[in-house]
Amino acid sequence: MQAVILAGGLGTRLQPYTFFIPKPMLPLGNKPLLEHLIEWIANIGIIDEVIICVSYLHRSIEDYFEDGARFGIKISYVRSEKPLATAGQLKTAESVLQDRFVCLYGDSVYDFNLEKMINNHVRSNAFLSMALMHYKTRLKYGFIEIRKSNKNVTEWREKPEVGGLINIGCYIMEKDFLKLIPRHSTIGMDKIVEKAIKMKRLVKAFTIESGFIDIGDKRSYLEAYKEYTKKLGKI
Repeated sequence: MQAVILAGGLGTRLQPYTFFIPKPMLPLGNKPLLEHLIEWIANIGIIDEVIICVSYLHRSIEDYFEDGARFGIKISYVRSEKPLATAGQLKTAESVLQDRFVCLYGDSVYDFNLEKMINNHVRSNAFLSMALMHYKTRLKYGFIEIRKSNKNVTEWREKPEVGGLINIGCYIMEKDFLKLIPRHSTIGMDKIVEKAIKMKRLVKAFTIESGFIDIGDKRSYLEAYKEYTKKLGKI
């Protein structure tokens, strides 16, 4: 089985860190973020090739990982001339994908049962499976409820907590999913998944309670870095 890692973004929310280093190569503990991801994939034992979609500062990724021999897994690359959104970037790998595959965002760290997710996808004959996680956050502002008929205030909920399932950027996809993505387009994965749902294709959820770290901005990156530094201190 093959896995695709999307690693071509500009990392604008992590500037100035990403002026000279692509976001997937930012250090997390004693190794780049992307190395944690590749080790996680290699340890599963099901995936024998990783295809990395690169663009921005691609040479630093290609020179570090080379053909993947020292990581125990075959690594190849597809390159776009300009950064594309998630689905547009995935489309660049279409010609080298053979069958069903795993797709991962290159700016996250995962630690959950991917093999179970793959097995669930196969058993259900799904078109697409998405890994989701429960998430809660407290809003910055209070919510005021009013009666529409006379504008009377009926309730004040000060900084309420809201929650739901969030997408963590890990998918199992049938290759035909790529046919839904227009060529040479800057389009996000959300638009293509919405298209699949409207076409009545089977989209399955695989929910997890933990095992996901998002490196989306400077705050989340620093929090993740502190966690990994603590782990290194115990070695």
